[in-house]
Amino acid sequence: MYRFEEKQLSFTDFNQPQGLQMNPENRWVKKAEMIPWDTIEKEYAKLFPSKTGMPAKPLRMALGSLLIQKQYHYPDEELVEQIRENPYYQYFIGMPGYEDKIPFVPSLLVAFRKRLSEDVLNEINEMIIEYNAQKSDDDDSDGGDNNDCNNTDDTSDSSTNSGTLILDATCAPQNIKYPQDIELLNETREKLEDMLCRISDEYGFYRPRMYKKNARKDYLALAKCRKRGAKKIRKAIKKQLQYIRRDLGYMDNLLENNNVILSTSDSELLDILTTVYEQQRYMFENNTHTVENRIVSISQPYIRPIVRGKAKSPVEFGAKLDLSVDEIGMCRLEKLSFDAYNESAVLKTAIENYKQRTGHYPERVLVDQIYRNRENISFCNSLCIRISGKKLGRPKKDVDTKAEKKTAYQDNTDRIEVERKFSLAKRKFGLGLLLTKREDTTKASIVLSIIAMNVDRLAALLLRLFEFVLPFFNFGVQNRDVLEMTGC
Repeated sequence: MYRFEEKQLSFTDFNQPQGLQMNPENRWVKKAEMIPWDTIEKEYAKLFPSKTGMPAKPLRMALGSLLIQKQYHYPDEELVEQIRENPYYQYFIGMPGYEDKIPFVPSLLVAFRKRLSEDVLNEINEMIIEYNAQKSDDDDSDGGDNNDCNNTDDTSDSSTNSGTLILDATCAPQNIKYPQDIELLNETREKLEDMLCRISDEYGFYRPRMYKKNARKDYLALAKCRKRGAKKIRKAIKKQLQYIRRDLGYMDNLLENNNVILSTSDSELLDILTTVYEQQRYMFENNTHTVENRIVSISQPYIRPIVRGKAKSPVEFGAKLDLSVDEIGMCRLEKLSFDAYNESAVLKTAIENYKQRTGHYPERVLVDQIYRNRENISFCNSLCIRISGKKLGRPKKDVDTKAEKKTAYQDNTDRIEVERKFSLAKRKFGLGLLLTKREDTTKASIVLSIIAMNVDRLAALLLRLFEFVLPFFNFGVQNRDVLEMTGC
C-alpha cells in the first residue's frame, strides 16, 4: 500500500527547530530543488498496486536517504543517526519538521535499495535531467530575443546534428576478498562439511568420514608458507579437490538414496559449490587460469573478473559499465553488466539513445580507441557524425593541416571530462568500492552514485550562479540608496 501526496514539502513549510534559523541557501535545500519529487512520486506509486496493508515510506524519504548515504558513505546505522541529528537532512528527505528521533529503522534501507531497481533509478535520473533542462529553458525564454533563436533551433534540430556525446567504460570494484584458488577451495570444502553435518543431524544419520583435520592441515601447510612455489600450490589444490570430490559424493548419496530434501538456500548453495569445484578441476586438469563465467566469491557468485589492463590493478572484480556524458555535463548509464563485454558494441545504442532524448544526432562523438572499429566509423559517417581519434589504416604521407591538428587536440581535451566523472564518482560517491551484497542492490547502488553526482553538479551550478549574481544585486541596491540620499 502507498499513499501519494499531491504536493511535496517546500522549505517554507518545514517546521524549523525553535531557536535555529535555517539557511535557505544551504546545499541540501538547493539539492532538493533540483529533484522533481512530485513527478517521481507519481511513477513510484505505481509500484504499489495494492490498497491494503501498512503504507510504505514516501519516495522522497527513500531516495533522499540513499542519496545522502552516497554522498558521505555512511553505514546504514550511522545514516539513520545522522538524519536524526541534522535538520537539513530531515528537510531533504521530506519530513514535515525537525524531530529528534530516527525516521525509520536501519534495516529498511535494504528494502529501499530493492524497491528502487536499476530501471526505476535510470528513469529517475532522466526525470531529474529533463526537469532541470526545462527550468533552464524557461529562464532563457524570459527575454524576447531568445524566443526567436529557440524557435529556429527547434526547426533545425530535426535535420542537423548538434551537441557532443562522450562515452567510456569503467569497472566498479566490489568489496570482496582477493580470490585465490586455494582459498576458494578451502571455503567450498568447509561449507560442504557444515552442510553434511547439519543434514546428518537433522535426519538422524551417522556423519560420514570427511577427514576435516587432515584437510585443514593440508590447507594451512600452503597458507602459512611465505614462498609458494608452483609445484607446492598445485599439490595443495589437488588435495583440496580430492576432499571436495569425496564430500560431493556423500551429498549425492544422501539426495538420491536417502530421500533428503534440501531447503531453497541449501540447494542454491550446493549448486554454487558444485560449479566452483567443476571450474577449479577444469583449470587444474588443463593447467590454465581461465574458465567461462568464473566464480570468484561464493557469497556473491554473480561477480566476475574484469580485465582492465591498468597499472595499479590489471584485473578488477565487479560490474562493468558504460557511462555517457552530454554537452552540459550530465551522466547517464548506457550499459551495466557483471560479465565482461566489448564496449565498442555500446556506441550505436548510446547514439540512438541520444537521438531519442534530443530529437537529433550528436555533432561529434568523443570515445576511446577501442570504440573506433570499422563498423562504428561507418555507422557514424552514414549519420554525418564526427568520431574522435586517428583514422584507421596506414598513416597518409601528407601531414595533417593545422586545423585538423587543432580539432584533434580539442577532442582529446574534451574527452577527459568522462575520466573526471569516473574519478569523481569513485572518490566521492561510492563507486570506487561497492559494499552491497545482492546483485540487484549492487546495480541500484551504481545508478545511485550517478544520480548523486548529477544532483551535486546541478546544485553546485545553482550556487555558483547565485554567488555571481548576488554582488551585482547588492551593487544595484547600494547605488539606489545613494541616489535616494542625494535626491537624484
